[in-house]
Amino acid sequence: MREYLNSCLSKLPAGDLAAFGGPATDEAVAGYIRAEQLSLVLGYSLGIMLANACNAAVLAIALWHSPDRNFALIWAAIVICGALSIGLKARSSRLMTKPQFVSRQAMHRLVRNALVLGIAWAIVPVAFFANASNGGQLVITCLCSGMLAGGAFAFATIPVAAVAFTAPIFVGTAICLARNDDFAYLLVAILVVAYGFVLLRGVFANSFEFTRRTIAQLEAERRGRRDPLTQLPNRFAFNECLEGALNRLARTGEEFAVLLLDVDRFKEVNDRFGYPAGDELLVQAAARLQRCVRQIDAVARIGGDKFALVITNLTKVEDALEVAERFVSAFAEPFAIERCEIAGTTSVGIAVAPRDGDVPHELLRNADIALYRAKQGGAGTICFFEITDDRSAQQRRALQRDLEFAIDRDELFLLYQPFFDIRENRVTGFEALLRWRHPVRGVISPTEFIPIAEETGLIHGIGEWVVRHACATLSNWPSDLRVAVNFSAAQFHNASILETIVQALSQARVAPHRLEIEITESMLISKYAPASSILNALLQLGVTVALDDFGTGYSSLTYLLKLPYTRIKIDQSFIRGMLSRPESAAIVKSIITLAKDLRIGVVAEGVEAAEQFDYLRQANCDEVQGYLIGRPVAAENIFALLDQDKQWSTPGA
Repeated sequence: MREYLNSCLSKLPAGDLAAFGGPATDEAVAGYIRAEQLSLVLGYSLGIMLANACNAAVLAIALWHSPDRNFALIWAAIVICGALSIGLKARSSRLMTKPQFVSRQAMHRLVRNALVLGIAWAIVPVAFFANASNGGQLVITCLCSGMLAGGAFAFATIPVAAVAFTAPIFVGTAICLARNDDFAYLLVAILVVAYGFVLLRGVFANSFEFTRRTIAQLEAERRGRRDPLTQLPNRFAFNECLEGALNRLARTGEEFAVLLLDVDRFKEVNDRFGYPAGDELLVQAAARLQRCVRQIDAVARIGGDKFALVITNLTKVEDALEVAERFVSAFAEPFAIERCEIAGTTSVGIAVAPRDGDVPHELLRNADIALYRAKQGGAGTICFFEITDDRSAQQRRALQRDLEFAIDRDELFLLYQPFFDIRENRVTGFEALLRWRHPVRGVISPTEFIPIAEETGLIHGIGEWVVRHACATLSNWPSDLRVAVNFSAAQFHNASILETIVQALSQARVAPHRLEIEITESMLISKYAPASSILNALLQLGVTVALDDFGTGYSSLTYLLKLPYTRIKIDQSFIRGMLSRPESAAIVKSIITLAKDLRIGVVAEGVEAAEQFDYLRQANCDEVQGYLIGRPVAAENIFALLDQDKQWSTPGA
């Protein structure tokens, strides 16, 4: 019992709610919760401290004719100076980057400061109430009551700090009022006691709920760093590892290598055996690769069938070659999938820092170029990046030069894929899909030329072209249809993006609500701050905003709270597997429920079968998109598509 009490007393000043029966946490989680609590308090502090200064000035005026005037003026001056000093420090701390961990000592200081400020206000009823006039006593009573409520509000997530601040005021006010001979003041004292208990009970209830929400958010953030299929770190976690290695390189000169590999002929496995078999192949491949590395390293799945690894503390390049050889050997044994033995092979591309780059995108690009060359060399090939004779790099530069003139040569064009409203059984709009008809290579996929456009800045001119052409096409459609345009992260760093959208809408003479901007979760990682103001401006303009590819490994529920959305689009990887994998079905249902609770529309991508459509209808999904509804078509074929009324009433029929 004594050990339990000692444990509770040690946790109490740090605001650990486990001392009161709240959720138990380890120190890492507790430090994260304290960081969130402190951030909220700092957000309120400047306003609360200004209120303290104002209240102190009001009290000094109310006691101007009291015998305690000089003492009241000195007290008010001290409180005003202290409050302003604390408020300005809090504002400076608020402007700094929010820490991810706050120590117990920092919380101890916060509780101590709350106690000191509470004692300062507790002096008021004890020292000034007796000699004050009736009006002065009324002001003192109101101020103390207000400070009780204000303290409960300011420390609503930290019960210990709330108690430290309000308890002295509560006790001083109650005792002072109870000593007064007037029966009315006794009634007021009873009310203060009752209100105090209600406030503190509310503080504890709110702090318990806040802690549970924070723990749930932290768990969601951790899950967001894991690939849901293979349980390996995802691209976001890999990028963090890569950034950490680059920081160590800058500080200590510690070299490292980036290894990139994918599963050879993976598309053939999907086409021949189906997507579930492909998923199982990836799961088994991930397990084999993870066994090839040190415990401190982690292979990451960064997209599709592509895996990556950062080898830190690289003493010689042969170390990277040794790991790459183990990766290749891991695929020597066939994979047992659906009672079949499937041969799997891989090739590896390697980039070494700082020799092959000292920024993330450059290292990944060079490792990818090395992988491309390795795959040309046949299964099991390992290639280091070589800038001098890399044909892929030369082709990429040639493609960049051609892309610079693609708009002037009228080589870009748009296709439109429909959205279908399940409840209304009708097409509600189309997504504009950009394509490039190269004069030599034919139609080039956006996944090949968009990254080049983003790196070179060509994306701004291309993005403007897409918005203007999409709006011009939209002007010819029925007024109940919308068009969705995909935006990349780079476009949100263009100061003229809002002006471009406004001009495009004005020139086409279409209502803003008929234009929808689609952004992907991947662009939001460490970028949502600048995007937020632009997205808010778009919403104020009337444009709708959709979050594309929701749930593909970057998801953070924080984005749904900090950024404005009209719709979220469930990634097709979940739709594809929801009828065969209970996990995918659970995720789809959860996303739909979450969207409904947040009053956000939800669209399911990649619907290709009538069974998927029926499942989504039962799950109360709003809209669907995919080959079952319609393949991308040119603008001149839109009306022919809309005229097929029977097809829309029973998709897939």
